[in-house]
Amino acid sequence: MIEPAYVELLARYNAEMNRRFIAAAAELDEPRLREDRGVFWKSFLGTMNHILWADLVWLWRFGAGDQPSGTRDASDTFTVGFGEFRQRRTDADDAISRWAGTVDRQWLAMPYAWFAGTEKSFETPRAFQVVHMFNHQTHHRGQAHGVLTSLGKDTGQTDIWIMADDADRARAR
Repeated sequence: MIEPAYVELLARYNAEMNRRFIAAAAELDEPRLREDRGVFWKSFLGTMNHILWADLVWLWRFGAGDQPSGTRDASDTFTVGFGEFRQRRTDADDAISRWAGTVDRQWLAMPYAWFAGTEKSFETPRAFQVVHMFNHQTHHRGQAHGVLTSLGKDTGQTDIWIMADDADRARAR
């Protein structure tokens, strides 16, 4: 399904996009970052906190972090202010990058059963879960990008190809 190099590429992409979004958001005051802009998690900060919470849950499930506190509702107990969010996001991105460097084909192929906050359990290969984690980030970060754009902030290029180095491009051929 996916290769370890893909996991490392997406970890780099995730960290770079988060750096760009945080830099753009740093130009706004906290009330603007918390303003309901009509996205699923309401605000830029609510959306980014939700992504952070989900990433921490996946790291925990993957054995690379502690179980996060708080609830799934980023507008509730997990929402932190921008300063604390910035530090937690940076720490999480570092943890994701370290974890990505440990992933091998055997680990990706192993099945894993988990619950998605419901009564229903799922069992899928870890590769599927990894793809979901990165897809989830991209999905909600797209919403956060829309919020930043509507507030007049520019994150620069967001296409993944900007992250691919020569080795990644050679493997893709």
